[in-house]
Amino acid sequence: MRTLLARLTDNDGLNYLLTNRIPRRSLTRFVGWLAKIEQPLVRDLSIALWRQFSDLDLSEARKTKFRSLHDCFIRELKDGARPIDPRPDILTSPCDAIVGANGRVVDGVMLQVKGSTYALEELVRDPDLVAAYRNGMYVTLRLTASMYHRFHAPHDCRVEQVHHIAGDTWNVNPPTLKRQNRVFCRNERAVLRLSLDASGHRIALVPVAAILVAGLKLRFMDMPTDRQHAAPWVRDCDVHLAKGEEMGWFEHGSTIIVLAPPGFQLAPSIVDGNTVRMGEPLMLLPS
Repeated sequence: MRTLLARLTDNDGLNYLLTNRIPRRSLTRFVGWLAKIEQPLVRDLSIALWRQFSDLDLSEARKTKFRSLHDCFIRELKDGARPIDPRPDILTSPCDAIVGANGRVVDGVMLQVKGSTYALEELVRDPDLVAAYRNGMYVTLRLTASMYHRFHAPHDCRVEQVHHIAGDTWNVNPPTLKRQNRVFCRNERAVLRLSLDASGHRIALVPVAAILVAGLKLRFMDMPTDRQHAAPWVRDCDVHLAKGEEMGWFEHGSTIIVLAPPGFQLAPSIVDGNTVRMGEPLMLLPS
């Protein structure tokens, strides 16, 4: 069965059709309900099916038994499983991910994939952030379904504001990014403004939700229960986090876009297609 499923999911065109040309929001709500069922047979079958579609590895999980598929998906890791780079001039990756498009923001334009761009203004919907990062640096971090799905502070910092933007639930995998323009600007997302403690530099994290369960949670703030709200949802805050401290988690596989002002540089290992783990170097602060 695994071979057949691997063939299905490895076919870009079929993958795109199966995960996008469906009632995305309805299926997302259904899977969200199914994933939280704690009946043992449902739990065991759903986790077994998940293993068929992915390279799920639970050896680093803090728990060995899970109440539901959802409990397994948002699992915590054993202490020390992700060493945090302690150097003060290093901005670390907030999550486990595959590196996607990255580099310099060119006059407010960013790359989704080769040949497809999108506007920073449409992503963050904030003129101040557009001005700050118009020619700054960015990294796209894609979390696959089997990865660890919690995200963490990339530096000692203060969270100053959270802006939740309602949106769709397109898949954010490569087959979709190749076929659909401006995916990150269409999906549900949050824009987190962070101020780094030591240097005062301001960066932004943009967690983007995706199909199947969708949604994102913050440990320090309740997110809107109506994820399709029409009115702007912006909350100022003053939350201090240590480097590597948990910020929140995704309810399913998704993406985090990291934005930094001019002067930051990418770490040498941050190359499109490479895998990075939470706590490993992502960017170098200006000297």
